[in-house]
Amino acid sequence: MSASIYHKLAKHLDNQPGGYPSTPDGVEIRILKLLFTPDEAEFALHLNMIAEEPTTLAVRAGISAEKAQNLIENMTTKGLVFKIRKDGKPDSYMAGQFIVGIWELQVGRLTPELAREMEAYMPVVLSADVWQKTPQMRVIPINKSIDPVLRVMTYENAEALVKTKTSFVITPCICRKEKALKGHICEKPVETCITFGSDEDFFLKTGAGRKASLDEVLELLALADKAGLVLQPTNGKDISWICCCCGCCCALLRNIKKSPNPGEIIASPFYAVVDADRCTGCGICLKRCQVDAISFSGDLAEIMKKRCIGCGLCVTTCPWKAIVLKRKTKIDQPVLPDSFTMTYLRLAKKRGKIDPLSLSLMAGKSMKDRFKARNKND
Repeated sequence: MSASIYHKLAKHLDNQPGGYPSTPDGVEIRILKLLFTPDEAEFALHLNMIAEEPTTLAVRAGISAEKAQNLIENMTTKGLVFKIRKDGKPDSYMAGQFIVGIWELQVGRLTPELAREMEAYMPVVLSADVWQKTPQMRVIPINKSIDPVLRVMTYENAEALVKTKTSFVITPCICRKEKALKGHICEKPVETCITFGSDEDFFLKTGAGRKASLDEVLELLALADKAGLVLQPTNGKDISWICCCCGCCCALLRNIKKSPNPGEIIASPFYAVVDADRCTGCGICLKRCQVDAISFSGDLAEIMKKRCIGCGLCVTTCPWKAIVLKRKTKIDQPVLPDSFTMTYLRLAKKRGKIDPLSLSLMAGKSMKDRFKARNKND
């Protein structure tokens, strides 16, 4: 029975906005077996995109409220579901997306076996074709790369974005930890992911992250520039986190840069250009680029626009000020939803996993099960 449960769970996760595609060798099933017990896998089938209380989930799963509570608490601790906390209301839970979501929450639970299986699965689950439909993350430029004459929105400015937040948690980069378990040596700092959660933040509760101040976060953004890390926040004007990524470890950048046009796949409003009159061919920019967008023609650097993701890393260290960021034309500007929730809905629609009818049916079933749960508790 357990084998069929994991196949059902894989299909269930693939029906979520982020997807969970199948493979010929079944690596996606092996990953689920490492993460979920059979009971957890079966219970996860009853969660969806609507946040619901354990009593409602218990009715749907046909189990006791006590068992549902125990299961959901264990799964939350393991980073397998999303917990929604609102003041004055009971906690509610919704299905976790595998990427971005469940995988990133495993930063404190990584094992060599899980790292090995994920390394094999990454090219499939992070397919450039799927990502290009509606990216879950975007690239914003390093602040020092922004020329005063370049009109930049608040949601395109890393420092301005973090200053709108009041609570900060810094965590290790799961990509660098995963690659380290595979024997890869990366000289970039590891503690480079920033989330904007409350004291109930998953990473704090599990000990995988630490509380930070605004000053520490601003220092980390400056360190990202010094270390040559790409800033990738969630793809919404109101952000949930910022990842500081390198081209040798970041699963997304490693897969996207295999494409001939990363700049058209990654959601970024900018691209870099070289002033041939200023360039001396020193080669510093070549080392800084994380997506292989720079080449040399004689003694002059050339930036391939289709490959450039507009991160600004080449701009900040050019000693001759020969590189600047330019804004893409209006037709090439990526769509930026207001929130990450809207990004998920757009992605689900683009993948054909949701429409007005299915949303209505999901909401109707949720209301029906909530009503049953209330009657059962009265």
